[in-house]
Amino acid sequence: MADAAPVKVDPNFGRDFKWTPENEAFAKVVIARYPEGRQQSAVMRLLDLAQRQVAQQYGGGAWLPVPVIEYVADYLGMPYIRVYEVASFYTMYNLNPVGRHHVQVCGTTPCWLRGSDDVFRACKDMGLEKGKVTNDGLFTLTEVECLGACVNAPMMQINDEYYEDLSYDTTKAILEALARGETPKPGPQVDRQFSAPIGGPTTLKDKVA
Repeated sequence: MADAAPVKVDPNFGRDFKWTPENEAFAKVVIARYPEGRQQSAVMRLLDLAQRQVAQQYGGGAWLPVPVIEYVADYLGMPYIRVYEVASFYTMYNLNPVGRHHVQVCGTTPCWLRGSDDVFRACKDMGLEKGKVTNDGLFTLTEVECLGACVNAPMMQINDEYYEDLSYDTTKAILEALARGETPKPGPQVDRQFSAPIGGPTTLKDKVA
């Protein structure tokens, strides 16, 4: 895996951004969900839509260049500063470039007690560094707070998928698969269904369909 490095951003990057026909149609559907005078409430969904289009349009990961944030503000008739406030408050929005696979590892207490240090070690051994994009543009590593999968700790989120019950080996295998262009199986990486007991039910077995 290539070394990781911070990315320098051209301030004009994304200046030519505008909705694709498909995304503009969807944006109108989202806005129509809100009553007259409240359409600006669509800002969060449209920022998410915009950063996903950035990934598709320009390559790399999903993030929000300043001109794209301003485009969404103009589209909703909002002052730029109000949209900046939303984009900078929520960690679901990336204000700097990220890799094609945004690896978010939970470091909160349940995951730490269950071995998140091994997950971070696997990431490091694959060339990932916190807050940096690997030189091949594939990965960015971020340490995050609780992602709500404590029962299946330790876990990480990569783009829209959760990977749970991780170890050093399974973490490394997932990253290697992504680097090869494969799609590893999300969810628990041990023998369990969702958050059910490892190895299957231990009680009320006759109630299991």
